[in-house]
Amino acid sequence: MSGLAVDHLTLARGGRPVLDSVSAVFSPGRVTAVLGPNGAGKSTLLGCLAGLLAPDAGQVLVGARPRQTLGMRELARQIGLLPQGGDVHWDVDVATLVGLGRYPHRARWGETQQDRAAVARAMAATDVTRFATRPMAALSGGERARVLLARVLAGEPQWLLADEPLANLDPAHQLDTLACLRDVARGGAGVIVVLHDLNHAIQVADEILLLRDGRTVAQGAPAEVLTPERIAETYGVAGQIGTTPGGVPFIVTMPMAHHA
Repeated sequence: MSGLAVDHLTLARGGRPVLDSVSAVFSPGRVTAVLGPNGAGKSTLLGCLAGLLAPDAGQVLVGARPRQTLGMRELARQIGLLPQGGDVHWDVDVATLVGLGRYPHRARWGETQQDRAAVARAMAATDVTRFATRPMAALSGGERARVLLARVLAGEPQWLLADEPLANLDPAHQLDTLACLRDVARGGAGVIVVLHDLNHAIQVADEILLLRDGRTVAQGAPAEVLTPERIAETYGVAGQIGTTPGGVPFIVTMPMAHHA
């Protein structure tokens, strides 16, 4: 599978640049965490990658092909998007909703055994199998979030784009979701995930794309990108980086004045 890239992507809203000549290359089989403060352009970048937003300049390349040359069905097979704060406005049961993720692959004659197997795998990966017959309205916010992730996974996209997928999840299911994203990448797909928590990012990411004010600050391995200097420059806070006795890296942030 070839890569996904943005080349000098520029998009303005109300005369203000939301993305300002952003270029980046994403690799299959890897998790890239997109980080940055509010207003950095993270969700807008995912919208452009998914084909929901058209940039003013620059382009998105899927493999070597400009995104606009792909038909909508082909694009949907390649790229699955889990939007921020996604919700369901019709009351169907969980299995039916997850099954909608198979639509780009669905044969004219209906559901196949392959479709059913993909849905079952997606529900198991997100720990929602036990909710299969439950109506969506009966689920908590965190449970609905996991079902929506399952719907995207059921489509077996080559690229999974997830915009703040940990919102509304308790700590245990946040870690489960991070592990699920790692498993997706281990299976060969590319994962691009918008996160706010720096510690979640360094736990899950092979690469980090750091944005600020619509521009790229840095892209690379977590240890190379999330330095105290870049954390201060990007977020306006002091950051101290350490490792647990088990060797897991972590970041502690604090107001700049307290770091002096």
